[in-house]
Amino acid sequence: MKYNKYYLLTLGVILLDQATKLLVHYNMHLYEEFNVFGDWFRIHYILNEGIAFGLKADWAYSKVVLTIFRLAASVAGVILLYKYARKHTHPGALWAGALILAGAIGNLIDSMFYGIIFDNAPYTAPFAFLNGQVIDMLYFPLFSFNWPEWLPFVGGDYFHFFSAIFNVADSSIFIGVMILLIWQKKFFPEKKEDVEEASVDPEGSAGGQESPTLSE
Repeated sequence: MKYNKYYLLTLGVILLDQATKLLVHYNMHLYEEFNVFGDWFRIHYILNEGIAFGLKADWAYSKVVLTIFRLAASVAGVILLYKYARKHTHPGALWAGALILAGAIGNLIDSMFYGIIFDNAPYTAPFAFLNGQVIDMLYFPLFSFNWPEWLPFVGGDYFHFFSAIFNVADSSIFIGVMILLIWQKKFFPEKKEDVEEASVDPEGSAGGQESPTLSE
């Protein structure tokens, strides 16, 4: 089927994501780092035990709930990709959707199984299944500096850009979302009928103006 190519992209990104995570896990120690291109691109092995964006919750089962939610969202994503492909949605939107789906499933695998396979669930987790930590390794510390002392609130503070450490799955989600945002109007243009209806008022006159009447 012609829309299988989108699932192939999803599968390819998932395999790449998992391959990089396995390479890091089996060849590096936690928090080990090495430079790839100068000081601005490094591989830095960390585990993300947070719920999302480094956020944490005190409830012991919060990660379990999030993982189940991610599983449901991934299943929905598979179905929606198939549905929109059959509706002949713009290919660009489908490629972007495939990237987002790949990233979601890639990190879902970590959350579901890495706690069992690699025994990397947080010590506070009630059990290993659904509590795995996501492996991150891509680090781009492009530049850093100290804010001038005279600046209010941040004066003298150290600023580091870009401090986030992420993985292939995160990159796939980000790229897919950016594609949809940038080319949204191209992917989902307004239908001609909708534009015409929007320009006609409830009484059927164009532009919301009264239609002229003939004088007797």
